[in-house]
Amino acid sequence: MITNTRREFIKKATALSGYSMLSAAGLLNLRLAFAEAINFEALPMDLILQGVLKGKPVLDSDKIHIKISSSADNKIPVPITVETDLKDIKSISILVEQNTVPLVATFELSPALEPFVSTRLKLMRTSFVFVLLESNKIFYAAKQKVTVSESGCGA
Repeated sequence: MITNTRREFIKKATALSGYSMLSAAGLLNLRLAFAEAINFEALPMDLILQGVLKGKPVLDSDKIHIKISSSADNKIPVPITVETDLKDIKSISILVEQNTVPLVATFELSPALEPFVSTRLKLMRTSFVFVLLESNKIFYAAKQKVTVSESGCGA
């Protein structure tokens, strides 16, 4: 038997009206919250890159700053920070070459935001971590090698 109290009704009505107002004002766009599913599948790196790059050219850049440890334990998430001085960056993607699912994250950025992201990722084995920054016409790329060690409490 479902018992709805007046307080529960008011909470739900308030949440629904808030959601409706945000949606009507265009501030809540769920389409942006979901990336293309194929990019996050266990596919070879070259197929993932085709999906991410969308046919745009790639230019290596030394203006992309990747802050990540050069060594990691395969059971512990590794912090990574990506930032750049490049302008008009629309998205930042992080890929790990040797992971089963190479695409770790894609961050869509507003032009009003500084191109900076920070997250944690797990690496399955020693690999290059690639960062792709999308601008209007091209992608900028940088990579850094991370050595993964097999360790843990039972070692």
